[in-house]
Amino acid sequence: MDKKDIYDHLAKIYLDASNGKKKKSRFSPEIFRNFSLAGIVLAGVFVFILSGSLKKPAPYSHELALFLQPELVKINFNFDPAKKEVYSLNLNGLNVARFRALAFSAKKANYRDNIALRVEFNNAFKESSHVYFRQIPYRWREFKISLLDFKSISDWSDMSSLAFIVEEWNTKEKKGAVYIDNIRLLK
Repeated sequence: MDKKDIYDHLAKIYLDASNGKKKKSRFSPEIFRNFSLAGIVLAGVFVFILSGSLKKPAPYSHELALFLQPELVKINFNFDPAKKEVYSLNLNGLNVARFRALAFSAKKANYRDNIALRVEFNNAFKESSHVYFRQIPYRWREFKISLLDFKSISDWSDMSSLAFIVEEWNTKEKKGAVYIDNIRLLK
């Protein structure tokens, strides 16, 4: 036997041995099934989260707004000597003509109280107009009102103030508090 015969004989043994082995698949059916179940569960969680966020949009998600007072305001009232309590925002000649509505959140401190809140705009020409919001709730509620509902204001280009007023004759209790938050003008 020469070298060539030995080489051919060894190659034949090696090739026969390697052809006889079954090639193992990297992915067994169990692993594929587990990955499929994990994918379905993740897709379900994603759909659940997405559908939950679509049902409860953020209150300001689609509004273009100018925040006049983004912080919480507390109007304490004690009608023993006083007849009304006022929280006023100085608008410094703000041009409100391009806005369509006023929005804010409000709640009362005492659930037994029955409170009406007076909202009043004043402009530089001494025009004044107000709107009452009856039945301020015990839990936060969003209020929106068109600026057209403030009928006595003819010029919105030079506004001087916005006031929130609690009056003695519009409350059941003589002492209490009203909270107002996110006061803003909407386009």
